[in-house]
Order: sequence, then C-alpha cells, then structure tokens
Amino acid sequence: MIDRRSVLATGVATAVAPAGFVRAAPVKARNVVCVHGLFADGSCWSDVIVRLQAKGLNVTSVQNPLTTLPDAVASAERVLARQDGPTVLVGHSFAGIIVTQAGVQPNVSALVYVAARAPDANENYAALAAQYPTPPATAGIVYDGDEGRLSEVAFLRDFANGLPDVRAKVLYAVQQPFHKALLDGRTTVAAWRSKPSFYAVSKQDRTIDPGLERFMAQRMGATTIEVDAGHLSLISHPDEITRLILDAAGG
Repeated sequence: MIDRRSVLATGVATAVAPAGFVRAAPVKARNVVCVHGLFADGSCWSDVIVRLQAKGLNVTSVQNPLTTLPDAVASAERVLARQDGPTVLVGHSFAGIIVTQAGVQPNVSALVYVAARAPDANENYAALAAQYPTPPATAGIVYDGDEGRLSEVAFLRDFANGLPDVRAKVLYAVQQPFHKALLDGRTTVAAWRSKPSFYAVSKQDRTIDPGLERFMAQRMGATTIEVDAGHLSLISHPDEITRLILDAAGG
C-alpha cells in the first residue's frame, strides 16, 4: 500500500495547494478517464484498468490522435462528456498537457499525473524542460516527414526501461507516431490550480527528467508518490499507480 502523504525528494510532505490557488475539496468518483502520451496508444493503461475495474470503477482509455493539441484535448473532452458523475482524469507523459487543459471540465473531480508533463497556463514546456538535464530518450526521436517516433533502441532502452524485453518489444510494435504540430500546442488554462492533483514521479525515468517531475509536482502542491520505475510505471508498477488513482477517486 502506498503512503498517502505527498513524498518529494526534498523530504517535504504536503498535499496543500500553494498560496493563491482556489482548489475544491476532493469528492468521491466512480469514473476514471485515462489518456496516453507519445509513442503509445490507449492499451498502455490495460494493467491499471483491470485493477480499477476490480474495484468497481468505470474506466475509459482515450485514443489520443497525436495530431495537434486541440485535437487531443477534444478527444479527451468527448470521453469526459459521456461520463455520469464525478470523474478522475489521468494522464501519462505528454498527456499531462491534455489533462491540464481538459481537466477544467466541471465533471472532473481530480487529476492524476503519471510521469507527466504539467505546464502552467500558456507556459512554454520546452523552455521549462531545458532547465533540466536532457533525458536520454530525446536523442532517439526520428522523423518521417511530419511524423515522429522513437527508434527501437531508444524505445527499449529509454522509454520502456524496467520492463521485460518481451513486453517492451510488443509495445514498440504498436507505437503510434505523433505529428510535429502536436508539440507546438500550449495550454490556455491550468486545471491543477483548481482541482485536487496527484503525481507519480518515476525515479528511473529516461524520457522526462525526474527532477523536472518533482518540480512540477511540488509546484502544483500535488499529493505525490515516487515509484522506483522507468517512464512506464503504469505498466511496470500498476499496483502503485492504481492506488494513487483510487486515492484521487476517494477510494
């Protein structure tokens, strides 16, 4: 079982919103909507989904089109609109940007970031990330025209580190390319300024710098856990990620 306190690298334990935030109290939710990031598809949530369903939650995994940020946000909002009642919105990796924008929808009761980007409104995420060491996976991005993907070496070594080779190679086989235009989008709002927020830092992450993850989690005052995992903690450590989502759902 996870320690439900917020545990950051600094040793500070807090789930209190920073000064100036107006954050609603958490409410019990029965719905969870999960969004995937780059180099993946909706099936990457399968190990978490089966655990959440066993707890009686209604779970939907969004198929992110990976085209433009407005397209990606719209795909999440369409799924959110179908939910009946309070809903926890969960994002992995790049999908944290989608969660930050779409999370302002009124039925979103809490946000969960899993090794995810968490920009502020109108923030240049690339400029923020440049203040931290460049993660190894970045060098493995290759382009075919306007479509980007990870090379097999980078996918297995840097994106799926910590997974068995057999599982990692299956994930590589279903890797979805992203459009360059997707990376140009910026959020116009930051849902984490008003919604209860939770963050899972991946201590062995080679796709987003762990120090950057800790900064974003601390900045938003998120209830935070640290998982001894690579970028795909939702697959390598589904029990911990599930527990965090259940906490966000008031379970």
